[in-house]
Amino acid sequence: MTTHPDFSSPRIAILGGGPGGYEAAMVAASLGAQVTIIERAGLGGSAVLTDVVPSKTLIATADLMTRVAEAGELGVKFDVDGGDFVPVMRADLKHINDRLLNLARSQSKDIHDGLEHQGVRILAGSGRLLDNHTIEVVTVDGTEIVEADTILLAVGAHPRELATARPDGDRILNWTQIYDLDELPEDLIVVGSGVTGAEFASAYNGLGSKVTLISSRDRVLPGSDVDAAVVLEEVFERRGVRVLSRSRAETVERSADGVVVTLSDGTKVTGSHCLLCLGSIPNTAGIGLEEAGVALGEGGHIKVDGVSRTSAPNIYAAGDCTGVLPLASVAAMQGRIAVAHFMGDTVTPLKLHQVASNIFTSPEIANVGVSEAEIDSGKYQGDVIKLSLRSNARAKMRNHKDGFVKIFARKGSGTVIGGVVVGPNASELIFPIAIAVKQKLHVDDVASTFTVYPSLTGSISEAARRLHVHL
Repeated sequence: MTTHPDFSSPRIAILGGGPGGYEAAMVAASLGAQVTIIERAGLGGSAVLTDVVPSKTLIATADLMTRVAEAGELGVKFDVDGGDFVPVMRADLKHINDRLLNLARSQSKDIHDGLEHQGVRILAGSGRLLDNHTIEVVTVDGTEIVEADTILLAVGAHPRELATARPDGDRILNWTQIYDLDELPEDLIVVGSGVTGAEFASAYNGLGSKVTLISSRDRVLPGSDVDAAVVLEEVFERRGVRVLSRSRAETVERSADGVVVTLSDGTKVTGSHCLLCLGSIPNTAGIGLEEAGVALGEGGHIKVDGVSRTSAPNIYAAGDCTGVLPLASVAAMQGRIAVAHFMGDTVTPLKLHQVASNIFTSPEIANVGVSEAEIDSGKYQGDVIKLSLRSNARAKMRNHKDGFVKIFARKGSGTVIGGVVVGPNASELIFPIAIAVKQKLHVDDVASTFTVYPSLTGSISEAARRLHVHL
């Protein structure tokens, strides 16, 4: 006898409690589904427990220290016994790490409580697919079988390692282990100049470590806007971050009192600690994907379409395990889209050109939509305007010297198709440009919208105003 799912109250099983999983669970429960979420480490996944929340909390402390160090230029003096002096700051790393880990645990508990409040069943354990309707879950109490009408895979990813550079959790670290340190690394070597490597290099430089960044490419942030990368490299040079470009780490070994990184040309770089930021590997091995008929793509990522469907009937996937775009916001959107599609709710396929992203270096780097590289290659026909923040009155008042606003408009129509912001709080400033891209606004719509004077958003309006001339 063939059974059919009950779409009035379907059973949904979610493997993985990160943003792709818990956001999907909340939406599914609100739509009347019976939801079971399976998570082995804690609700929130790596985004909350070991990645985004901890790292951005660390960065917040580093940013404050950087601002205080530059306060003298704004006329702020520190008096001791009636005399002026330059304050010597010290990062209490144990306090910083205790605080950020407590925040991560608190955020995880908030997610857990929110899911329980919505009636989601939370099952702590490791899951494996037996087929496209069944998950075997190993818990502390034994084994449990979870049957579902549909399954969402949100299993995330873990740090990639080199056979010749194994983290030991003491001197050689990956980004999940860095928060176990009680003392600030005196001389930190960061291997990898992508987003994660650049963020940690910037943060630990701000906290007071001597930092060396090893980059196998010509520049830091090789996949980002070229002008933004140039600004960051200039800031790194001014603040004392040593960047070794076109250098590939072959081995990382412990020394008597630190670490030795050997480059491909034989050069040896010594330091007190080494942080490996070499990308990530999806957690797709050994979870029964083949038995369920789920196809994998390059690098072991789960293949999905625009509504998060895999190759297997009624199985969806979301987040870093899909390799679509490693952002918590994208994972959450993939999860929400999957649930909406399965439940028959209104659904819009994922559109990556509408995704706003941010790199939390100092200064921050945010972008949305079409890139300038795509315009230069001829893939898109667009006009480009770039305004330095040095001309912005609010930036001058706050002594912000590094950064710019860049807007891209479609040639002929004047529709905003992308933008880049480099500067303080770029993660917030990108939002109006993201709205313009999503809603297909004309540059004149942006230019004619009032901004506060003085404000950094004034540069966004001014850039849009200048694009009007080109039409």
